[in-house]
Amino acid sequence: MKKRTVFLCVASAALGAALSALISGPFGGETRPGTSQALAAVGPQDAVPNLGDLDELTPEERVNIAVYENVNRSVVNITTRGYRGDRFLFVEIPSEGEGSGSVIDQQGHLVTNSHVVEGAQEIQVTLFNSKTYEARLVGIDPGTDIAVLRINAPADELYPVRFGDSSRLRVGQRVFALGNPFGLERTLSTGIISSLDRWLPSRRKARTIKQIIQIDAAINPGNSGGPLLDSRGRMIGMNTAIASKTGTSAGVGFAIPINTIARVVPQLIRTGRVIRPETGIARVYETEHGLLIDTLTPGGPAERAGLQGPRVVRRQKRQGPIVYEYRQIDRNAADLIVGVDGKPIRTADEFLDLVESKQPGDTVTLSIVRAGRQIEVPLRLEAGE
Repeated sequence: MKKRTVFLCVASAALGAALSALISGPFGGETRPGTSQALAAVGPQDAVPNLGDLDELTPEERVNIAVYENVNRSVVNITTRGYRGDRFLFVEIPSEGEGSGSVIDQQGHLVTNSHVVEGAQEIQVTLFNSKTYEARLVGIDPGTDIAVLRINAPADELYPVRFGDSSRLRVGQRVFALGNPFGLERTLSTGIISSLDRWLPSRRKARTIKQIIQIDAAINPGNSGGPLLDSRGRMIGMNTAIASKTGTSAGVGFAIPINTIARVVPQLIRTGRVIRPETGIARVYETEHGLLIDTLTPGGPAERAGLQGPRVVRRQKRQGPIVYEYRQIDRNAADLIVGVDGKPIRTADEFLDLVESKQPGDTVTLSIVRAGRQIEVPLRLEAGE
């Protein structure tokens, strides 16, 4: 009995310490280097209700309540309206959508999924106080499923979320998902991190979204774009998708990591799009030994660097008295990319990861195999999307 009492006391003390850190805030988190000032802005946060009124609740329940009370006002409800044409009736049919978002500064910037607002002609945002504002699309990046909106709301109505660090997450860690499933505003669901470093197909062709967080917290239609939080109330991801045949939660949800959001959002606020380094290699084939170049962008960086794609060969074939001329693609003439800056690669994703860690204007060295011999080719990256 004494052992049990000691264990409960220790557990209670540990959770109490975590709760104290949460309440004394600001969530115990500092803005990470590289995060823009817009993301570092902190709105007024009211104190958590007197937890002395919650004596009958467990320490775990108190943490749940504290996270919700501190962050729920940072979550917004997003409704969209668009029109799609009917090619048979020649009319425009209205379409509506719904999702969630997070306030990221007191200038009115919000972050959500790009698929929540993509193609919308009208966007409305409802805050925690039931006030609704027209939203303007600031920037969108389908490649990472991230979009930034802006509303003209008073600063004292905006409660920015605090950003955490997704590189420090661990499987089994407790998480909290906030959003508006089925239009039910500011709903909290809890769970754990089920896995890390998952990937999801991007809306951009031949791309994937990397380092996705898998969770078992309930994610349903309308949750998309809402924040995923840790036990200190810091945003560690953005809920983006579920794995379900019915469209409802099946205990497998996915979230975009906050470090990706922190990298992309400042660019969207500044330029409206993400500027990525471009190689001028439009298409490759994955082989057992590397990436075989299939298509080069005419006049692009790769072509100017001297890289080679397949060669078109003219051939003739005689059939009786008639001679036919035809073209044949000789892929053996194409360069095989086997490394970038001394690092070996096998897949297109590995190639994109290494290239996109650079900036437009940087020079990378590609290791290629041409005619059975490996050579090094410097290539200067240009700005692309």
